[in-house]
Amino acid sequence: MGVTPLSHALVRELIHREEAAARGILLAPAAVAEVYRFGGVVGAEILRFQTLARGMDHAKELIRTSEARGHSVASGTVILADTLTGGRGRFQRAWHAPVGGVWMTVVLANTLLPQASRLYPLAAGLACCEAIRHYGVDAHLKWVNDVHVGGRKIAGILAETVVGPRFGEEYVLIGIGINANNEIFPPELADLAVAMRTLLGASVDVQGLAARLLAKLAWAVGLLHYEERERLAAADGGESEEHEPLLLRQWLALCDTIGRRVRFGFDVQLHPQYEAQVVGLTSDGGLILRHLADGVQSVEYSGEILYC
Repeated sequence: MGVTPLSHALVRELIHREEAAARGILLAPAAVAEVYRFGGVVGAEILRFQTLARGMDHAKELIRTSEARGHSVASGTVILADTLTGGRGRFQRAWHAPVGGVWMTVVLANTLLPQASRLYPLAAGLACCEAIRHYGVDAHLKWVNDVHVGGRKIAGILAETVVGPRFGEEYVLIGIGINANNEIFPPELADLAVAMRTLLGASVDVQGLAARLLAKLAWAVGLLHYEERERLAAADGGESEEHEPLLLRQWLALCDTIGRRVRFGFDVQLHPQYEAQVVGLTSDGGLILRHLADGVQSVEYSGEILYC
């Protein structure tokens, strides 16, 4: 199998050749162009490494050293490693990240208002799930940051907000890990994780997958900005009718969480708090839960769920 050299030019080529036309089903051509104008920064600079401890830590150090030299990190910068030796997911859980997967951190200057910026994890999850499904894998989203196939995790997303130490600029760091060709997992993960290669019976071009992920992330991030602008313009014009954001509609179309009975908690594996039925999502990505014990509804913006 040939290897596709990853570059911003390749990402833009994918957008022009495949993505933009497909998105034309969702929005008018002028609006699609606007979305990609907003999202065009994604992958503008790509930093490649054979080995890193953690991509998120490298991103934080890059912000610190860049500001020490008097400038900011370019929004959309991508840090890509062949392997991570100290990969961690949520709640400091170890993330197995050997050669063969996509291990990526994206640095974005956060210029969104809180309502929209809370949707970054969902935007990244949407892009990740779409990229995997492009290869014929029947992947689905689980709130808030997992992509799975038949209950086995194939990808995960970690989002973190960081403030630059000198200029006070706020960044969103999005870490994405995809099990592409890395089929061998530690014993504790063997029944919980799966790789694309196992499901497809063939290797995946990892660089091509990374490029496709960035092309789809350009859409999702651009859509966050575009929809915020449209929402603010409507508010300025006195329009009060609210519509479900397109980003959420796309996310929900690939999600199998709604309607499920779940166990919720912050680090739910060790500290489950309650069981509930998932009712839906709020417009800013909160999970609406109906508690099984008393029927009371609550909205959760962080934490995690396990399907019962």
